Amino acid sequence: MNTIQNNGTHTILGHPDSLFVLFFTEMWERFSYYGMRALLVLFLVTETAKGGWGWTRADATSLYGWYTGLVYLTPILGGYIADRFLGSRRSVVLGGFIIAAGHASLLFDTPTMFYTGLSLVVAGTGLFKPNISAIVGQLYNKDNEHARDSGYTLFYMGVNSGAFFGILLCGYIGEKISWSYGFGLAGAFMILGAIQFYLGQGIFGNIGLSRAQQTTQVSAPAEAEPEAHIVADRIKAIGVFSFFTIFFWFAFEQAGGSMTIFAADYTDRTLVGTAGMTFKIINSLMTVIPTIILSWLLVKLASGTAKRYLLSNLLLVVCLGLIWALVLWMLDREFSLSQSSVPATWFGVLNSFFLVILAPMFSKMWDKYWSPSGPVKFGTGLVLLGLGFAALSYGAAGIPAGAKTASVSMIFLILAYFFHTMGELCLSPVGLSYISKLAPPRLLGLMFGVWFLNTAIANKLAGLSGSYIDKISEAYSLSTFFLIFTVIPITAGIVMMLLNKWMAKKMHGIH
Repeated sequence: MNTIQNNGTHTILGHPDSLFVLFFTEMWERFSYYGMRALLVLFLVTETAKGGWGWTRADATSLYGWYTGLVYLTPILGGYIADRFLGSRRSVVLGGFIIAAGHASLLFDTPTMFYTGLSLVVAGTGLFKPNISAIVGQLYNKDNEHARDSGYTLFYMGVNSGAFFGILLCGYIGEKISWSYGFGLAGAFMILGAIQFYLGQGIFGNIGLSRAQQTTQVSAPAEAEPEAHIVADRIKAIGVFSFFTIFFWFAFEQAGGSMTIFAADYTDRTLVGTAGMTFKIINSLMTVIPTIILSWLLVKLASGTAKRYLLSNLLLVVCLGLIWALVLWMLDREFSLSQSSVPATWFGVLNSFFLVILAPMFSKMWDKYWSPSGPVKFGTGLVLLGLGFAALSYGAAGIPAGAKTASVSMIFLILAYFFHTMGELCLSPVGLSYISKLAPPRLLGLMFGVWFLNTAIANKLAGLSGSYIDKISEAYSLSTFFLIFTVIPITAGIVMMLLNKWMAKKMHGIH
């Protein structure tokens, strides 16, 4: 069933054009999700005089946990609906428009519309998230199986490109200009991204169609499914991989809660003189270089697809044009100021920036120098995540118990995000690739849903544990709070490595 319309003709970086249609679609969805997520807690805890709702930190991080948890809970239902009824492509299109409606609802500054908006984003993500990941896996068959892992790495770069620009631009506009404008910008890109995918989906041939649609088209013969006991063992392996993601994401997702609070209230973010100018230059390079890379990818994609999918490509041009306009406006505005105050949300872009820089290095490392089994990669990722929180714990060691503000050097947050990114590269794209290898085609969407179900549990735990930041820091210290997120992931990582031989048996030859 893996018939790609342009297979064997035009490729980008050795991969079919269709991968980059998915790359940009996922990029705009992640732009909207992470852009809104970066603002959520800060908006809720900001006093009403400054346009926020004046919530307590505990209440804000608790809602954050419920929201992010539900965002990753609904994909198991979305995967089932796609497998049984809609097909992956229809699910992606419908999910994208529902997400866009949710962001539009957030423009109305009322509690009813606010919760309606969050609910629609949750429902739309359930349809969108597992099924676009499933389509990526279906682009690869026996002829190009060797490129599957690197394909998912490139797709994951799209994920993080969206996160980078969403956090950077929505965060900046929300904090500096208007909360409503920040939320609205997130919604605008989701609408354009959904339309772009709808107009360009013909490039996938019969990939991602529902069963009813496939019966009306000539399909390539389906690959034979392995014996029942092998399928059962591989599903168990998927379950173990998915379970251990809980220990990763429950700590990693502190980025939108307690780590954002640490950036806002406990980090010295004021830069003057040489330090301020240095930051402006570094921030400019960090912003402009990824924009140039994305523009190059768009040119490559358009060169192979513009004749067949002109409107889809034109929408991508509009989106990239808006990104360029916003980036240049933001940088010009910052250079005109004599003093720089680094936005608290800015630190969130470091994860995506480091990922775009490090991903090619990790891909080359897996291919040529060190390519351990999946469980070892997972364990390494968990240990690296714990080391990131160790840096934060050390940085917070001098903050007295119960202190509400401090001026810790930003180097500790930068180190934390650096280690977290390396950990993420060892775990997340690797996990997505393994699911596409291990799951039978008839259960592919559902298995991606299982993966995101465990991510949902992790996000709920992240919000719940993050809500105890004040209680733990008052009773013990802020350093102790971050030490919790050091010990748990490292312990889980060691256990995962010890399961390596058992997991190899369950995977039956999948490396």
